[in-house]
Amino acid sequence: MNQIHNTTPLEVGNFHRIDINLYPLFIAIFEQKSISKAAQLLCISQSAVSHALQRLRTQLQDELFVRSGQKMLPTPYAEQIYQPIQNALLTIQNIAIPQQDFVPSMLQSIKIAIHDEIEPIIFPQLVHHFAQLNLDIQFLSSKLDRKNMLADLSAQQIDFVIDLVQPYQANLQFENLIDDHFVVCTQQMQMDLSHYLSAPHIGVSSRRTGLLLEDIYLNRQQLSRQIFLRCQHYSTALQVLAQYPDAILTIPQSILKHLHYAENLNIHPLPIELPKIKMGMYWHDTVRHNPRHQFLRNEILKVFEPTNLAH
Repeated sequence: MNQIHNTTPLEVGNFHRIDINLYPLFIAIFEQKSISKAAQLLCISQSAVSHALQRLRTQLQDELFVRSGQKMLPTPYAEQIYQPIQNALLTIQNIAIPQQDFVPSMLQSIKIAIHDEIEPIIFPQLVHHFAQLNLDIQFLSSKLDRKNMLADLSAQQIDFVIDLVQPYQANLQFENLIDDHFVVCTQQMQMDLSHYLSAPHIGVSSRRTGLLLEDIYLNRQQLSRQIFLRCQHYSTALQVLAQYPDAILTIPQSILKHLHYAENLNIHPLPIELPKIKMGMYWHDTVRHNPRHQFLRNEILKVFEPTNLAH
């Protein structure tokens, strides 16, 4: 297999045989895992990407990517060279592109991927905060795609992902914005652990399968519940809940505050102690020192400081 020799001295005479433009293309395919997405990102045709990839394969004497279903997956050698190539391109970019002093008036847009249940909690406050700064900014909210969030952040197709805290991923930075907790919504007048575990539950998730966050926590305490309905939106769950006297919905309090629910529904504290729900923003490590991104992060953090949330 090809090897990378970090101690090889620089031989300037070799560079006439190296097409440096092939390497951003390598990064794009690696991160997007798709010829078509890489072409879209680079603003060139799929045919041009395919031909350029073939030239890079010849130059590096490795297949680099193999097709698996709808994805282009990297070979072991491509995995090995990804980080050195990315670091080299970042160095060239920082040298070649003049570093202009950032001023807030240069901001044009903020692009955030977010779950649609969380959007009402976040965006009204963001828009209000930036309006007070007298900045003419376009706010762009897109549906959260957890499978591709790392690639989308790396390619700067989005500035931030705002989501519940997720398992650690390399190259992602996280800052907590909101601590939330579950409450119980039901027609039942009283609520204790026995009632909670024996009643039929409504679960809410945008995923087809997999345990809900509440069930993960319950299972850790060797407890379980029966879900008779699994739907995608809390607003749907609340409408169904109003028709079933015995049913129970477990819902984050901050989300419930932004939803309308029937007068016959009662809100109870959760009859079991579960961890707090942490919600925050993710960004890619490569923009950690970017002045524009630093400004946005600092302003978003100001919005969700505890003193501001109390008002």
